[in-house]
Amino acid sequence: MFDFIPIQYYSNIYYHLMFLISVGILLYSLSYDVKDVVSLNIIQTLGFVFLLLFTLYIGLRPVSTSFGDMGSYNSAFVRIQRGMPVVIKSDYAFNYFLLACTKIMSSQSFFLLVDILYILPCYWFSRLYFKRYWFFAIFMFVGSFSFWSYGTNGIRNGLATAFFITGLCFYERKKIFMYVFFLLSFFIHSSLIIPIAAFITTGIFKNPRLYLYIWLASIPLSLVGGSFWESLFGSIGFEDRTSGYLTGGEEFKEQFSQTGFRWDFVLYSASGIFAGYYYIFKRKINDNFYTHLFGIYAIANAFWILVIRANFSNRFAYLSWFLMAAVIAYPMFRYRIWNDHNKVFGWIVFLYYLFTYIMFLKS
Repeated sequence: MFDFIPIQYYSNIYYHLMFLISVGILLYSLSYDVKDVVSLNIIQTLGFVFLLLFTLYIGLRPVSTSFGDMGSYNSAFVRIQRGMPVVIKSDYAFNYFLLACTKIMSSQSFFLLVDILYILPCYWFSRLYFKRYWFFAIFMFVGSFSFWSYGTNGIRNGLATAFFITGLCFYERKKIFMYVFFLLSFFIHSSLIIPIAAFITTGIFKNPRLYLYIWLASIPLSLVGGSFWESLFGSIGFEDRTSGYLTGGEEFKEQFSQTGFRWDFVLYSASGIFAGYYYIFKRKINDNFYTHLFGIYAIANAFWILVIRANFSNRFAYLSWFLMAAVIAYPMFRYRIWNDHNKVFGWIVFLYYLFTYIMFLKS
């Protein structure tokens, strides 16, 4: 569908168009009252158009090794269709899903289906918790740093986080479905054990101040401990591939632009921590779901800070970053916090995407 776009410009178009939309959101927030029903109805209609076009754009991208892991998955997909024997030893949910897809569709249709399953939970979460303000929230989801990468490159990891988000949609309902989706997320990508463990831990210890202290403590511990933490966590029973992300060599080498202690990404992560601190302790928002959400983010992000020097630490960073949009947006679209609420949230949405855009321009 979008084959007419040169592959070298494909990602660029996404980042530039998203920036224009972020400017549009800012201008809207400065011009209209957040409670204006007519303008919100127009925004919601445009939101559906955006959601459809974005899903098709990312899902129908050219099948190319330019999108990293996409080339590997396509090769495996084609080999299975040609009769290659299949032995599945891990990540059972994803691998059996891929196997089933090889029998009924093309690889292009497979990638489209994966991205529908990747994006749809973000829409569902936004629509469920933010009602008529859902478009602003889903824009933050899809504009998050690394969201594009995990929809086009690390698709198995991205799909697993989407199933985790789906589980959160059942938090206040039938919790059995929440646990089912958490379990499925683990069997899609075993690294999801980290946010699952964070969810369980913060469900037992319901103290947001403790989550804040753990996150703050992770920074000096990482600075002092160096590579000790990668070796420790890599030796305590992670599944082989996940352990390899921590301790592996070239075979697991997918890096940020540089390795080492990344203060820029720690500061980026701190925006989610500051948001939780501000909403919970300064604005006194008492919401059990939000406290739990903040705890998951803080604990999972603290884990990443400890192993920040690992070659594959970006995979661990995303295990908290995929929730950052929700951590920042949830109180903002559920409660009226500021006198000029619409102007403040407009600036927050704009600045949130601006980091993603700046990192793209730097790459």
